[in-house]
Amino acid sequence: MAVTEQHTRRLDLIVPSATTPSLKACCHSGGGIGAGPDAPVVALVGAPNTGKSTLFNALTGSRVTMGNWPGTTVEVSRGIWRTTRVAATCTCEECTCDPEENRLEITLIDLPGAYSLDPHSPDEELTRELLVGVPDDERPDLCVVACDASRLANSLYLVAQLRERGLPMMVALTMMDVAAKRDITIDTDALADVLGCPVVAIDPRRRAGLEALAGSVREAITQPPAAPRPVPATSDQLELDDDRFAWIATSVAAGTRAPSEHPRTFSDKVDRWVTAPVLGPLIFLGVMWAVFQVTTTVAAPLQDFLDGLFSGPLSDGATWLLDQLGLGGTWVQGLVVDGLIAGVGMLLTFVPLMALMFVLLALLEDSGYLARAAVVTDRLMRSIGLPGRAFLPLIVGFGCNVPAISATRILPSARQRVLTALLVPFTSCTARLTVFVMLGSVFFGAYAGTAVFAMYVVSIHLVVLAGLVLRRTLWRTMGTEPLIIDLPAYQVPTLRLTASVTWVRLQGFLKTASGIIVATVCAVWLFQSIPTQPGVAFGEVPVAESAYGVAAQAVTPVFAPAGFAQWQTTSALVVGFVAKEAVISSWAQTYALDEPDGSDPGTLGERVRVDFDTSSGGHPIPAALAFMVFLLAYTPCVATLAAQWREIGPKWTLFGVAMQLVTAWVLAVAVFQVGRLFW
Repeated sequence: MAVTEQHTRRLDLIVPSATTPSLKACCHSGGGIGAGPDAPVVALVGAPNTGKSTLFNALTGSRVTMGNWPGTTVEVSRGIWRTTRVAATCTCEECTCDPEENRLEITLIDLPGAYSLDPHSPDEELTRELLVGVPDDERPDLCVVACDASRLANSLYLVAQLRERGLPMMVALTMMDVAAKRDITIDTDALADVLGCPVVAIDPRRRAGLEALAGSVREAITQPPAAPRPVPATSDQLELDDDRFAWIATSVAAGTRAPSEHPRTFSDKVDRWVTAPVLGPLIFLGVMWAVFQVTTTVAAPLQDFLDGLFSGPLSDGATWLLDQLGLGGTWVQGLVVDGLIAGVGMLLTFVPLMALMFVLLALLEDSGYLARAAVVTDRLMRSIGLPGRAFLPLIVGFGCNVPAISATRILPSARQRVLTALLVPFTSCTARLTVFVMLGSVFFGAYAGTAVFAMYVVSIHLVVLAGLVLRRTLWRTMGTEPLIIDLPAYQVPTLRLTASVTWVRLQGFLKTASGIIVATVCAVWLFQSIPTQPGVAFGEVPVAESAYGVAAQAVTPVFAPAGFAQWQTTSALVVGFVAKEAVISSWAQTYALDEPDGSDPGTLGERVRVDFDTSSGGHPIPAALAFMVFLLAYTPCVATLAAQWREIGPKWTLFGVAMQLVTAWVLAVAVFQVGRLFW
């Protein structure tokens, strides 16, 4: 069972309507990734945190974002599931069957998580629309409902509603290892009899039971759906719910065996401390401090090695090769050596740091701890009146602001979505991390990890304070709602999942470096090569006298009160508007092109420190802190603006840009002016 392609269709409408396309129309239109127009369509449905997206990845080989909180999946993901008929069904003495005849490609759909068919958010509304809001011939050929075996009753409400409508379906029991630890045994045959649909036990985290699931799915799609589950002939919702809960209780009693008493589990004992009102936030801050400290300490030697590789052998080799081709000393050498190698190479030295960071965060996610962090964060946000579920996109924003903006679709109110989308840019994404680590290493030495951690603490305070100000001004009439979340049991992280999640995130970082960063580096080099005075050839102008330098000098006085009014520094902020990773590459280019003749150019960090010392009047540490705060608070990147423009419209997007720039400048000035009194 494998896949080589995946297609993702975004939720283009904040609130789905009757015009939402059906699954089959989407899958068989011929314009996307699918197993062909005649292939069966199977939809994965289930509540959040039942392992649905993990199962999708296991079956298709795709890479869908996984997390232990609702709203992680805000897209409809589609992949090809290649199944093979079990070999035991062949009765040949010497099997001569064509393997191709035993294979069946299935178009597998991963729908957003939903607790029931009674939606409370746009993503749940879309799931309901695609399952029951379309004609029968446009529905999926089979629904595979992922149910948590350790808390089966919580997952069966959705099963009850689907059975009432007579949809072709089967149940995939996940979390079987957790159920076993709690001495819960499940008789899948007995459970299948009472539910009226096939039941298969699987473990998608360890790829167990997937062949049995494939066989059951292949058989189920050839069978007519079971008759709908009988329900009382009434329109009273309470009476219908009573009937469903009674059916759920009967099903659980018939198919499971559990201890009469439920002893406190390991997860319960740990949660007593990590979700406590006071101790919980302190533990969360301690864990995140440890993550940043380990990251900056362990990755430093690898960064130094890569830095020496790019600035030494690689640059020297490229220079020698260009000399052999007769291009030495030309603008081509400037582009290749001082532009691409210096700019992109400096950025790539942070790959070990990013990889280690992603590994540590993946371990926290897979273990189940980040779900507890979500509860702690929710308490803080609700205490200042922000929407209960708004923390979900904000948590995602610490990885990348772009998907975090899309994740605001999980909020039921348009006003809540706008407010949260305006706050997301204040979350410190991993793109900013590369700059924070560099400046932390240059100015704070052994305390670099603490300095980086401080930026994340500032980020949280920015979100809270900005949300409080907006809530007390533009959003005074908006109500709040409680957070509903299933806390998963703590589990030992698996190597496969940790490696998979790490690679997906690192791959995204590398794609940025190879795409938009290369384009930005070339654009910066071009402007640094354009002279502003007559009589100077292209590519031979000093950087300070180039179009790039002159433009940077024009805006530099604005940052004098913040302590970093040096054009080499402020120009990096302008480039950072495109992508924050480009801040470092622009510095590398600027200083490489601006080396004094016959002198030792020094390392990039040394050159940056000298400029901060000069511009701050001998107060480089508060100036560096002011720069880091400005970088944290001002507009993240063009991609984030595009996401905001799509989700909340141009008016609110421009309002957000103005708010971020004003906030960033005011905070940077305050940090420097106060800091210079102490350093």
